[in-house]
Amino acid sequence: HGVPKLNKALSGNMQFSDPFGVGAEISLGLAIFSELICSIFVFIGLGTRLASVPLIITMFVAGFIVHGDDPFKKKELALMYLLIYLVLFIAGSGKYSVDRLLKK
Repeated sequence: HGVPKLNKALSGNMQFSDPFGVGAEISLGLAIFSELICSIFVFIGLGTRLASVPLIITMFVAGFIVHGDDPFKKKELALMYLLIYLVLFIAGSGKYSVDRLLKK
């Protein structure tokens, strides 16, 4: 989900929801950071617990604030990702991660 947001920002379209009142550009930048950069870190297993924190915050905001009044079907994916990122935060990276190689 981060790549389409990055393409949107690069094309100059900065319209994005602003649930905290910090500005649409900043909200879009934070979403791009978490959904693109942090997702790459989680994927390779580098700083998994730390990288999952912005993802947890992003999915919490998407599921409970941005889509708070929507039916469950609309927010189901964000809540599922939220649970997955919470598990990754608690469990950490696995045995085939960069984190484990760095511990050796």
